[in-house]
Amino acid sequence: MSASSNSGYPDNPVLVRVWRGEHVESIHRGAWCLVDTAGKVLAGAGSPEVPFFVRSSIKPIQALPLLETGAAERFGFSDEELALAVASHSGEACHTEGVAALLGRLGLSESALRCGAHEPTDPLARAELRRLGAQPSALHNNCSGKHAGFLALALHLGVPLEDYLDPEGECQKRVRAALYDLTGAAPGSLEPAIDGCSAPTYRIGLGALATGFARVTTPSGLGPDRARHFARLMEAVARNPVLLAGSRGRLDTDLVRASGGRILAKIGAEAVYVVGVRGEDRALAVKIDDGGTRGLYPLVVALLERFELLRPSELRAVASWREEILRNHAGRVVGRVDPVLP
Repeated sequence: MSASSNSGYPDNPVLVRVWRGEHVESIHRGAWCLVDTAGKVLAGAGSPEVPFFVRSSIKPIQALPLLETGAAERFGFSDEELALAVASHSGEACHTEGVAALLGRLGLSESALRCGAHEPTDPLARAELRRLGAQPSALHNNCSGKHAGFLALALHLGVPLEDYLDPEGECQKRVRAALYDLTGAAPGSLEPAIDGCSAPTYRIGLGALATGFARVTTPSGLGPDRARHFARLMEAVARNPVLLAGSRGRLDTDLVRASGGRILAKIGAEAVYVVGVRGEDRALAVKIDDGGTRGLYPLVVALLERFELLRPSELRAVASWREEILRNHAGRVVGRVDPVLP
């Protein structure tokens, strides 16, 4: 695909059409690709080679140094805490209390977190916080578990805690090395920008992102130690799908729960989504150009169905995410969301 000379953004195809009555009202452009662990693109649309900010979709890779250095073992990370380390959570009590307990065991308080505070994304947790007249803290930040993992890594390495987000600090250098190894990104291509949680984020092509995720979920070719670490991470998420995202309205959680942990799914901000299938040597990565999720979720589930990455019973369990019908506030059917499939 051609790229704009001004922005470098690719001229991606329409992936989703939104209909009102018998006419298209809106469209969502983007790209997707299905790859294997060798990086071979098995199917796709748009520009899988053009880099974009992958945001939180890479959290399972960002957690590798926590396991690989022995930090998780030293500090006795439970399965629940490992799931929180790769979570983009909704700020429910199970999330905030879990992160707070982990920090306490590390001898730290929430003041050590440099992710900033935002309201819980879960509506009931948000309403309860407002009812109590309380202010959100860094524990409510959807990335607080990842940051607690980074802090554990810093403690284990003996480096200054205040530098745990420094792109050139020891913690983030190890994270970046893991990204290079797993995604196969070209040497020197990962230049950091600042994510919403103040951690470094990087521009990576969809094909490379999917390759990295395929290797996370099918790690047999990575050597016995890395295979063991990622197997443990997958088991931790499989046992704690609610900690990965939330108990209500979270596709990540629903896909993991519906598949019994056979699927690992991870959203990233600005409509990035990546799904790996455990032991099947395939991963799917999707990016919607406009950054919105209206078309993202129906498209992801439709592609999982198209390539038979979900079994029939699993598809039934997540059918509401594939819902194509649009209703107005009176409950009348007014249109549909229609993914454009190969």
